[in-house]
Amino acid sequence: MQFSPPLVAMRSSTWLFPVIASIHLMGLAVIGGAVLVGDLRLLGLGLSRHPAVLVVRDAERWLIAGLLVMVPTGILQFMCFATKYYFLKFFWVKMACLLLVLVFTFSVRRKIVAMTDEGRIPPGRSRLAALVSLSLWTTVAIGGRWIGFP
Repeated sequence: MQFSPPLVAMRSSTWLFPVIASIHLMGLAVIGGAVLVGDLRLLGLGLSRHPAVLVVRDAERWLIAGLLVMVPTGILQFMCFATKYYFLKFFWVKMACLLLVLVFTFSVRRKIVAMTDEGRIPPGRSRLAALVSLSLWTTVAIGGRWIGFP
């Protein structure tokens, strides 16, 4: 796969791979902002005048937009150096945490957010959900950064 003509051209280009990597990082910035807004609200550290469910729902739209940028650019980056990345521990840590945080975000965290505004869940649980989310997303970002340092 990594030796197909388009990927060889991308890898050998002086500007194409860096442009794709930059777009990937812009997607990360969008995701980071969306996660921070939602999780800081759950922690009670911002936007407290607005219901958590509305803040998180609005931020989730940006999270999905960031994912729509990051996933295809990440796949392109992986395909360019598949044999290198496949054997890196940090790549697998990043992928495992990405899978975990996506499942957590779109299942557990969503339910907790909905129950938070209804008063059916103690604030400690919503704070715990925010901390788990922030920890997993941070691990994804750090894992991605350390892929460059095998």
